[in-house]
Amino acid sequence: MSDLNAQLLAAHAAGDHRALVTLYAQAADGAEDLDAACFFLTQAYVFALEQNAPQVAMLRARLAAEGREPS
Repeated sequence: MSDLNAQLLAAHAAGDHRALVTLYAQAADGAEDLDAACFFLTQAYVFALEQNAPQVAMLRARLAAEGREPS
């Protein structure tokens, strides 16, 4: 996870919001618990919304499946 953390920090520093969508989704996949996963998914979702990225629907569906977003 430390490599992913370094990539997240670098993407934030570079202002690379498209990369942040992917990286936060990856962090959600590797999270140790549901709350952490949903936190990372929320971050990915926000950046995806800002970029009108193609992952918006998938991220929203994942959050909805966990009861974190209305379906």
